Amino acid sequence: MPGELQDQQHLEDRGDHDGVVGPDADPVPARALRTGRRGVPRAGLRTRPGAGDAATAGAEGPGGDGVGVGADDPVVIASIFKVLLVLEFARQAAAGQLDPRERVRVTAADRLGGWGTAGCLDDVELSLRDLAHFAMSVSDNSAADLLLARVGLDTVRLLAAELGLGRTRIVGGPRDLLESMLAEVGARDERDFAARYPALPDERKRRLAVLDPHRTTASTPREITRLLRLIWTDAAGPPEACALVRDLMSRQVFRHRLVSGFPDDVTVAAKTGTLPGLHMEAGVVRYPDGGCYAIAVFARTHALAASRPTVDAAVGRAAGIAVGFLRDGGR
Repeated sequence: MPGELQDQQHLEDRGDHDGVVGPDADPVPARALRTGRRGVPRAGLRTRPGAGDAATAGAEGPGGDGVGVGADDPVVIASIFKVLLVLEFARQAAAGQLDPRERVRVTAADRLGGWGTAGCLDDVELSLRDLAHFAMSVSDNSAADLLLARVGLDTVRLLAAELGLGRTRIVGGPRDLLESMLAEVGARDERDFAARYPALPDERKRRLAVLDPHRTTASTPREITRLLRLIWTDAAGPPEACALVRDLMSRQVFRHRLVSGFPDDVTVAAKTGTLPGLHMEAGVVRYPDGGCYAIAVFARTHALAASRPTVDAAVGRAAGIAVGFLRDGGR
C-alpha cells in the first residue's frame, strides 16, 4: 500500500510503524486491568486522561478466566485477519479440498509492495502452503490475497460464524482495502496516492474507512482471544489444521510488541497488524510450566506519527501485566 497506509506494506510489522503512545502517556497502569465478569476474557490499557491515546485488549488464561478493559469494543484487526485466513486454508488442506503443494505464480500484477512476495522484483512461484507461511511469518499481503482467492472469501466468513465470532467481519483482502483507499482519496493508482496522501489533513486521514471498525475488517478483543483459544485447544478444526496455524504463528519474525513484555524463557506465537494510529498484536504466550495465555492488544493513538518504540513497549507491557494478573490468581 502506498505511503503510510501500509499495514498492508512496508509499515506492516517492520518495527518502525507510525503513530504510537507519546512520551507523556502512562501506557499501562495496573489499575486499568479488571477481572472480567463470569470469567470471560477481558484485558486492556489506557493512557493518562487527555493524552488522546487508548487501547482495548483481551487476555485469557487456561481455565477461561480473564482480565481487561473494552473487550467487546469493535476494533480494526488489519493483518490479524490472516490468522482466520490461514486457519481456513489449513482446514481445507486437512479435509483434502485442496493440495497444499499446489503451485501459484505471483506476478507483477499481484504485488502490493512490502515483505515477502509482495516486494519481489520478479515473478516467483511457490506452493499454497508457502503462501500461508509468508502471510503469517512476514505478513506478506500478496500471499494473503492469493491465498484468499484460492480458499474463498465467503468460506472465511462462514468459518468466523461457525466458530461463534459473530462480531468478526472480513470485508476482503489487502488489495480490496488498498482499492478503497485509492477511491476515497481520488487517486488513480498507488503512485498518485503516495503523492496525495501526505497532504491530507490528519482529520481527513482518520476518516478513511480502513481505520473505522464499522466499515472495514474488524472484530473485538474478546472474539480474537476466543479464536486463539479454539486454535490452541484443537477446537477450531482438525488437530493437524490447528497445529499448522500454531506453527506458522510461532514463525513470525517481528518481535517488538508482545514479546517485549515477557522474559526470554516465555515463548510467543503471534500476529501483528498496523495502520496509521492503530497498532495491534494477538497471540499466545507459553510459560516453562506449561501455562498458555491468549492475548489481543489493540492500541490507538491520537498522533498518526509518534515515537514508535513507545507503543510497541506499551503493547508488551499491557500483555505482561494482564498475564501476570492471571498467573497471580487475580491479586
